[in-house]
Amino acid sequence: MSATHSEPHVHGPGPETGSSSLLLAMLLTLGYAAVEAAAGWWSGSLALLGDAGHMLTDAVALLIAVLAARIARLPPSPRHSFGMARAQLVAALANAAFMLVVVGMLSVEAVARLMNPVDVKGEAVTLVAGAGLLLNMAVAWMLSRGKQDINVRAALLHVMGDLLGSVAAIASGVLVMLTGWTRVDPALTFVIAGLIGFSSLRLAREAFHGLMEGVPFHLSLAEIGKAMAAAPGVASVHDLHIWSISAERIALSAHVVLERMGQWDAVLAALQTLLCERFAIEHVTLQPESVTHVLRPMARDQTGPRANPGPGRPGDGRDV
Repeated sequence: MSATHSEPHVHGPGPETGSSSLLLAMLLTLGYAAVEAAAGWWSGSLALLGDAGHMLTDAVALLIAVLAARIARLPPSPRHSFGMARAQLVAALANAAFMLVVVGMLSVEAVARLMNPVDVKGEAVTLVAGAGLLLNMAVAWMLSRGKQDINVRAALLHVMGDLLGSVAAIASGVLVMLTGWTRVDPALTFVIAGLIGFSSLRLAREAFHGLMEGVPFHLSLAEIGKAMAAAPGVASVHDLHIWSISAERIALSAHVVLERMGQWDAVLAALQTLLCERFAIEHVTLQPESVTHVLRPMARDQTGPRANPGPGRPGDGRDV
């Protein structure tokens, strides 16, 4: 049997969405990270230094997003038949790993400051962190206006975490001014580190899952298989695979057992429409098979193998 590849829409390199916003956001964030780091060193505020470190990771995240977006736009080649779209996933994973390193450094320093408190200039902390909060709000607004691919979402997670980090730094400055309790500064640093760590692990999980060709989290292999098997003219579906070519582009391949081979053109069109409209899967490769020539025969209304699938042909969990 010959496989039929269907891709209703052309998937060439699209327009470079939001690159100018990413670059501007990166420059603003990097510039203010330097200001905040200098102010944190002068005032003795670890919370402010931690927030500056977080903003530095934001700038790096934005730079990685820009580079990955440009690499991902490269067209397919004889060596990379799908193109370089997965550069986005690689960049997101690297970005998450870098953030976790920052979390470790902040946590170690926070423990040291809790054991040996230092003087903190609360007024300077409050003023600088307040300006940082306004900057983060502007950057988040810029990023939220464009297309939300995994790199932009990674950068936006950085920035939103930094928004809360700035709030924590402001709270630290105010409490130091009102109470003189300097240990509140490293204590709030743990809040900042927790925000960074949570978003980092979440991003790393998503990127690693995509690189390992896992079924996208928002899709169900069983649900899609049952929907395909229920299409008119389809007897069963087996060897169903769903994976991500990039963060936004999903691919599917499957063997489709037909009630009558002469119905294939109509069945193919129906399956294309189903997968595109209901599940947003456009890159589809389907293998038609007759009911007399099936590798893993599966009943249409069953989720397990038939009572007698034949020697050496057990169900593999991808059959519907």
